[in-house]
Amino acid sequence: MDLLSYNTPGLLFPAISLLMLAFTNRFFGLTSLARQLLEKYRETREELLVAQVKNLRFRISLVRYSQSFGILSLISCTLSIGSISLHNNLAWFFFGASLLLMIFSLVYSLLEIHYSTKALKIEIEDALKENSHE
Repeated sequence: MDLLSYNTPGLLFPAISLLMLAFTNRFFGLTSLARQLLEKYRETREELLVAQVKNLRFRISLVRYSQSFGILSLISCTLSIGSISLHNNLAWFFFGASLLLMIFSLVYSLLEIHYSTKALKIEIEDALKENSHE
């Protein structure tokens, strides 16, 4: 097996960093929305808000897993670069693990996006119900 150059795993650093930034922004947005909905629920006790908060709780856990796998991918990528100087196959192992962990991170992010559409569906159905009552 050929030796891995520093450039190959080095290409992952910007991609992983951008993903982590996106996941962090998504996490902060979801937690802010969850706090708003919980406050509104405390005031109104609307059942619709319970479904929304449950959905948000699940989505926050998906983003947390996305972040976790992204961090592990970055650690593995760093270990890959560190292993290159040892001139052994460990560098390839860590590089492959980094790619695999990045895929897991993206899959969890994709799941979160699909669940966000479910939250929108709940809102739209509620708005249509309100409109039909008028």
